[in-house]
Amino acid sequence: MDDAIRRAMIKDLSRARRLVVKIGSALLVHEETGAIRRDWLNALADDIHHLRAVNTDILVVSSGAIAVGRRHLGLMQNLIRLEEKQAAAASGQIQLAHAYQEALARHQISVAQILVTLGDTEERRRHLNARSTIMQLLALGAVPVVNENDTVATTEIRFGDNDRLAARVAAMISADTLVLLSDIDGLYARDPRIDASADHISRVDEITPEIEAMGGRAPTGYSSGGMETKIQAAKIATAAGCRMVIANGVKSHPLKRLTEGARCTWFMPSASPLTARKRWIVGSLNPIGEILIDIGAERALKQGKSLLPAGVVGVRGSFERGDAVIVRSSEGHELARGLSAYSDVDAARIAGRRSVEIAKILGYRGRDELIHRDDLVLTS
Repeated sequence: MDDAIRRAMIKDLSRARRLVVKIGSALLVHEETGAIRRDWLNALADDIHHLRAVNTDILVVSSGAIAVGRRHLGLMQNLIRLEEKQAAAASGQIQLAHAYQEALARHQISVAQILVTLGDTEERRRHLNARSTIMQLLALGAVPVVNENDTVATTEIRFGDNDRLAARVAAMISADTLVLLSDIDGLYARDPRIDASADHISRVDEITPEIEAMGGRAPTGYSSGGMETKIQAAKIATAAGCRMVIANGVKSHPLKRLTEGARCTWFMPSASPLTARKRWIVGSLNPIGEILIDIGAERALKQGKSLLPAGVVGVRGSFERGDAVIVRSSEGHELARGLSAYSDVDAARIAGRRSVEIAKILGYRGRDELIHRDDLVLTS
């Protein structure tokens, strides 16, 4: 990577609006003792603190629960059964969450633990619920720490690695940057553990079959992934408009080292997160309802604003919260498509009313917007 590109990447990382950091077990947990590397974690917490100081939202996807819990429960054998892994995860999650809490409390930063399964990122309403929770935590200034819910997930419904989980979460929250901290400093043309002369790949603008072929087998130890899963994660992230970087996190202050120009591999998207999300709304979802709006609301949408209940004059179809709907003028012309924050029944009840009246009408406080501008795409 030439100096100009490296400087641009460093600038981008420092100015990331929403950053997801994935931490592998080998970085966080001593392989022999199963103990959490507290000094390393404290250094990472320092890096997070400095990035948050420049208004970067940060979410952590952390491995390590099974690695910590199995030692605590005396599961010392090399291979353990699924139910033993789940027991280890249940024990390890407590210790892991406490370690993050202590490390970030040094900077008066609150921590929240979120456990998800594959289905939580694939089933639309669960996806929206998880997204809403994470976004609220970020708005409140907390650092969400996410892991797969190994306690309840089975082989058939698991991610199996946190690289792809991190990419799914990054896509879910429209993150602009995903950092995979690993024990390797990026992608190589060949496995550098076997061929020390293998060329390092600094930047990937398109994930071609040749790039995919560079993924090798997972290393031994705690890792459940490898370069292959990282490339798969890059596919997910870049398709959502999120750039991804693979960096070596073995030494202390891995994020700081990355901003200072440490060697790494960047995978670049072809669109911004919001553009990609809106492309998904328009092209991938089948609208099952319609919202009719007045001329004032129509003008507001064309100015880039959200759709408020006050501008709604009619609701058609049967839909639930999170379903895709068509927004039409009162004459029936299609204006936009988006994701409704309310079901058809509740949308009809609050149509034409001010947002401050929603709680009184429905009996609960929902979103002020019927369709938020981030979930809305103008089509005419």
